[in-house]
Amino acid sequence: MDLHQLYIFTKVVEHRSFSKAAEHVFLSQSTVSSHIHSLEKMFNVTLFDRVGRESVLTPHGEKLYEWALKLLELKDQALLDLSQDMTELKGNIRIAASSVPGQFLIPKMVKQFRRDYQHIVFHINQSTSKNAAEKVINGSVDFGIIGEKYEHDRLRYIPLLKEKLVLISSAGMDFSSPVNIHELVKYPFVMRHSDSGTNALLERFLKENGITHDQLNIIAYTDSSQSLMQFVKEGIGISIMSEIAAREYSGSERIRLYDIEDFYHERFFYLVYNINRTQSVASNKFIEEAKSLI
Repeated sequence: MDLHQLYIFTKVVEHRSFSKAAEHVFLSQSTVSSHIHSLEKMFNVTLFDRVGRESVLTPHGEKLYEWALKLLELKDQALLDLSQDMTELKGNIRIAASSVPGQFLIPKMVKQFRRDYQHIVFHINQSTSKNAAEKVINGSVDFGIIGEKYEHDRLRYIPLLKEKLVLISSAGMDFSSPVNIHELVKYPFVMRHSDSGTNALLERFLKENGITHDQLNIIAYTDSSQSLMQFVKEGIGISIMSEIAAREYSGSERIRLYDIEDFYHERFFYLVYNINRTQSVASNKFIEEAKSLI
């Protein structure tokens, strides 16, 4: 069995496209198709069904994908074991991240990790916490770093960092800290979308204080911390967001931040991984060292 063919097969699975996989492995689409055809001929099974523009795994393909990941990981472990130097560890690490980790945690973690492992290439996919968790479940990334837990029997969480939420306003506004949440109802609000970890925590706090969405003067929803910050800087609205992100933007960015009265909820940022997914040696190493990289 050709391990290179198995590697190409895993790329087609992960990209759900022969053409995108070909770009990733720097081969022509016809060459990729030929390798897949060789595997299908060897096992006498169909590995993919072509559904529209996507290539979807058949049940036989799903089984082969699981074995291919295990075999490729075994190959990496063998090469690493025979290597004289751990710094020769090579490979790709694909991370799904929610907004705050993607902007403020992962760059620092990557910098720390690459001090010891300089040949690792990172692919960061930034979205909401919920979308990131879904990518971990479906196996399109190696693991995620998010700000909310979503219960699923395949997901395991490693707490990395604890933080809280704060109120932010433009420099032209002035509140007494800590701010009472009931005082803020009359002000225009900029909110994160509902799938974000920040919004999930805020929703719980509002509910505990008997405040509904209808009582808030919400003028905009956004997926982007930078966009939210720009709304606030321009004095268009106030917002409640991650303290980590707020402190990065405060000071010279014309942003003020305030504690919120009786807001005792602290949240963690988590590394989340799929227990059914066979990780590469590089991904395993990052997961093992994640806490020390913060």
